[in-house]
Amino acid sequence: MSFEIQTPAARVAAFMQSGLWPNRLLTEYLEDAVAAHPDRTAIVGYDSQTGRRSHHTYAELSHLVDRIARGLIAHGIGPGDVVAAQLPNSWHFNALYLACARIGAVINPLMPIFRHRELSFMLSFGEAKAVFVPHMFRGFDYPAMIEELRPDLPALNHLFVVGGDGNNAFDACFIDRDWEAEAGAAHESAPNDVTILMYTSGTTGQPKGVMHTHNTLISNIHKFAERVELNADDTVLMASPLAHLTGFLYGLMMPVVLGCPTVLMDVWDPAEAARIIEAEQCSFTMASTPFLSDLANTPAVDHHDLTSLRTFLTAGAPIPRILSRRAAERLNVMVIAAWGMTENGGVTMTQPSDPEEKVFGSDGGPIEGMEVRVVGDDDRPLAPDIEGRLQARGMGNFVGYLKKPELFATDEDGWFETGDLARMREDGYIRISGRSKDVIIRGAENIPVVEVEEMLYRHDAIEDAAIVAMPDERLGERACVFVTLKPGQSLDFEDMIAYLSEQKMAKQYFPERLEIIDAMPRTPSGKIQKFRLREIAQDFTVQRC
Repeated sequence: MSFEIQTPAARVAAFMQSGLWPNRLLTEYLEDAVAAHPDRTAIVGYDSQTGRRSHHTYAELSHLVDRIARGLIAHGIGPGDVVAAQLPNSWHFNALYLACARIGAVINPLMPIFRHRELSFMLSFGEAKAVFVPHMFRGFDYPAMIEELRPDLPALNHLFVVGGDGNNAFDACFIDRDWEAEAGAAHESAPNDVTILMYTSGTTGQPKGVMHTHNTLISNIHKFAERVELNADDTVLMASPLAHLTGFLYGLMMPVVLGCPTVLMDVWDPAEAARIIEAEQCSFTMASTPFLSDLANTPAVDHHDLTSLRTFLTAGAPIPRILSRRAAERLNVMVIAAWGMTENGGVTMTQPSDPEEKVFGSDGGPIEGMEVRVVGDDDRPLAPDIEGRLQARGMGNFVGYLKKPELFATDEDGWFETGDLARMREDGYIRISGRSKDVIIRGAENIPVVEVEEMLYRHDAIEDAAIVAMPDERLGERACVFVTLKPGQSLDFEDMIAYLSEQKMAKQYFPERLEIIDAMPRTPSGKIQKFRLREIAQDFTVQRC
C-alpha cells in the first residue's frame, strides 16, 4: 500500500526543525523503558469473560514484541502493509502495534462493535493484508464474520485469532514459536512514515481513513502529558477502546512514552473499575462523559479506596457542567475537560491549576504546539464569545485521508476545518457549541447519520428519513429518526430495529426513537429543515423494544 502524505513538505520540514516533533518511534521509547526499569509493570489486563488478570513487565513486553514482529515478517507482512486489529483491550493489541511499528507495517484499529457492513468497506478500502480478531467476545463469533467477508477481500492474506486453537491461532502463529531464531531482522519505519490508519465517520455516508505518523502522534503525547502533569510514576487506567484514538493514543502509546504501567479493561463496568483503581493504584484515566457519570454514581465507590485516582480527563462530547461538578465532589478527583478529534488527538484542555469556572465552563485552551481559532463566513477570526467555525493546526494534525486528498480540508497555512462550532473566550479557552457536520456523538462515538439514513431509505415502507440528536443525560446524545411513510404502509419501532439488524449494521448506530410524521419540514428548495426536527426532539426519550 502506498500512503500519500497530504501535508505540504514545507510544513513537515518546519515541524522537523521546530523541535516539536521528537523524530522517534514508539519502539525506541520501549527500549528506553526496558533499559531503565525492565521489571516495572508495563501492562495489566482484565478479561471480563474469564475474570483473569494478566501482567507483563517491560522486559516481557519487549520480548513479545520482537517475537511477534519477526512472526509478521515470516508471514509476509512488511513495510507499508496494513494490519487490521479488531480486538478488545488486551496486551495483544499493545504488543501487535509495537511489532507493526518495528517492521514498518501500518496498524488499522477497528472497533469491536463493527459488523459486516462496516468491515466490508474498511478492510477493502484499506487493503488490509492481515486481520487479528478475538475467537469470541461478548458472545459474537468474529472469525466466522471475517470468513463470510473474505471472498470479497482479495488483499486479505491472513486471519489470526486471539484465543483460538486452530492453525490461525495467535499463540500458535506468533507466541509459541521461536521466531527470533528463524526470521530475519526487523525493518523499522521512519518517524514521518504513516503508522496508523483509523477510520472516522463523516457526512459522506462512508468513513474516512485518517492517517497519522509517529511524529504527529508522539508529539501530541509529550505535550498532553506535560499539560496533565503525568510522568513515569503514574498508572493509567484505560477502559476506552484501544481501537478509538483516545484509547490508542493515551492508553496504548502514552504509557510506553512515559515508561509507566497501563491497566486495561475490555468491558466497562463502573463497579469493577472502582475495584481495579484500588487494586492497581491507578492515578489517571481518560474517557467520555458517560464513564465519569457511571463511576461517580456506582455504590462501589463507597466500598473501595479511590484516593490514588488523581485525574479524570473527559472528552469526546461537551461535558454537562453539573455532571462534572458532582463527579468531582463525589470522587474527590480533579476533572479535566478536553476537546480533540481523530484527526489531531487532544487539542484543547483545561489545566490542573484552572479554577472551577474554567474546568466546568469550557473545553480548555490549546496545548503547546497546537493552535485553535474561531472564524466566520469570511474565514477571519471572530471576536470573543461569538459562535463560528472551529479550526485547528499544529504538530498533532493528521497527514491526510487515505485515497481522499480532496477531503483534507486544510488550507495553505495549515488550518484544518474541524466541522465543529465554538465560541472563544478572551483568555483563548473555547467552548464547543455544536457541529456543522451532520454527525451525532453518542457517548463519544460518532454515529454516521448519512449512512444510517441511506439504509433506512431502502426500507419499502419509508418515504423520507431524517436523523437528529435528542439529548441524553448519560451519553450526551442519542439518535432519533423522523420518517414519513409511503401510502398504505406502516412501520413501528420494533420493525425498524429488526430491519437494521438484518442489514448487519452495528447496533450502536441504530436510532433509539422512531417518530412517524405526515411531512418533513422543508426549505423552499426542498431541503429538510433538521433544525426544526431537533427542536421537536429536545424533550424526547429513548424507546425500548
